[in-house]
Amino acid sequence: MITEAAILIAEKKYRSILEEFFLDTWSETNLTSHGIDHHRRVWNHARNLLPEIPNDRPATEPSLPDKLIIASYLHDLGMAADPGFRHGKHGVYLCRQFLVKNRLNVNDYTDVLHAIENHDDKEYINTAPEYSLLSLLSVADDLDAFGYIGIYRYSEIYITRGIPGHLLGYRIRENAEKRFMNFLSLFGFNAELADRHRNRFLILDTFFDNYNQESGSSALNNHESSGYSGVIKIISGMIKDNVSLNKILSGPGRFSKDPVISGFIKGLASELKESPFPMKGV
Repeated sequence: MITEAAILIAEKKYRSILEEFFLDTWSETNLTSHGIDHHRRVWNHARNLLPEIPNDRPATEPSLPDKLIIASYLHDLGMAADPGFRHGKHGVYLCRQFLVKNRLNVNDYTDVLHAIENHDDKEYINTAPEYSLLSLLSVADDLDAFGYIGIYRYSEIYITRGIPGHLLGYRIRENAEKRFMNFLSLFGFNAELADRHRNRFLILDTFFDNYNQESGSSALNNHESSGYSGVIKIISGMIKDNVSLNKILSGPGRFSKDPVISGFIKGLASELKESPFPMKGV
């Protein structure tokens, strides 16, 4: 069993240098959905999953918390170079840089490199052993795709990748369901944990179900900034005009007449306030 003490030791050794390396590399990259806060949350999910690994499983290696925090903080860093599906390969190169910079033997971290390269396989074709580094990283990453944060994250990256508005909701619901089922396959035995994340999944799934019913084929082309299509139109405009998320969150009154948009903004702001491990000044 992975203890809280082992997790805290890993955080003490690596969190500060990982955040410094991430922020230096990410620099001016304009992709809020995959910035430092995403990686902080993924690690928070990962650290909460570690003690939940069933006791009847073979003993995990003592270095698992160390390796998982490194993978959690660096898995999407490759998006600084490419926000597409090759970001895992770029992430491997950057992880190697991190290891060398901190005098860690790259040969001891081949499983970390493998996890970073393959974490975005949401078809789960290359099945990872249960509770392996890759499977745990994938689940932790999956959990950050739900809730209001998930609505924003999915929308930003799918729009950035050129997914058209009339397909957006269908693609997101399909992908998110696979993520949720992957989570259940490993941790569904824990009823409390499963219910908590099912509720978060349903926030996202219900939103895009309503979006699909409302938007038709004109989701990003109409002139109405209202309802579920209005939320997506706002996010699309933020990407196009390089508007920061903070600017939207700081002025929710502009959308108070639309209950869907104002509800989304309030929900997103509430979830973001719970972001773990904020660094001073960030």
